[in-house]
Amino acid sequence: MKMNLPNKLTCLRMILVPVFVAILLIFPNRFEMRLLADAVFILASLTDLLDGKIARKYNLVTNFGKFMDPLADKLLVCSALICLVALHQLPAWICIIIIGREFIISGFRLVAANNGIVIAASYWGKFKTTFQMLMVIVMVANITVEPFDKMFSVLSMLLMWTALILTVVSLVDYLAKNIDVLKEQS
Repeated sequence: MKMNLPNKLTCLRMILVPVFVAILLIFPNRFEMRLLADAVFILASLTDLLDGKIARKYNLVTNFGKFMDPLADKLLVCSALICLVALHQLPAWICIIIIGREFIISGFRLVAANNGIVIAASYWGKFKTTFQMLMVIVMVANITVEPFDKMFSVLSMLLMWTALILTVVSLVDYLAKNIDVLKEQS
């Protein structure tokens, strides 16, 4: 099977996840390595942005891409969140809520797909993803040099709470708009 460019970008994102995790967890106290981990995370995030745009623009949407793209996205973000918990930068309960939302939505989409319904991503979900990624980027950088340390600490907290709120709002919005999916077919 010959892979198209969007699918190659999705595979690249999946390959970059263990690279990101290894750099961040092996060298958690070296600022230059945190910046390298951030660069890898940003590159992986950009592949997410590009693969979908290219697939839609050039009609390169495949079943592989439909399945692997969201899986790669979840793997990237969830891995980053778990690393931040391990480094004591993110409370575990926030990580659990964010990852729990992903499981709920994935299960919901599976039920919808079994009923022949395709549920598109919402703007709330896109905002949620954007703020989660920004939160990860800022927290991974972990700027502790004065006078920037206080500013980055406040920014990290602001992004964390915004990402958490958007996670919950996007879940509620998603469920409210698609509640009929759970109704039994007669």
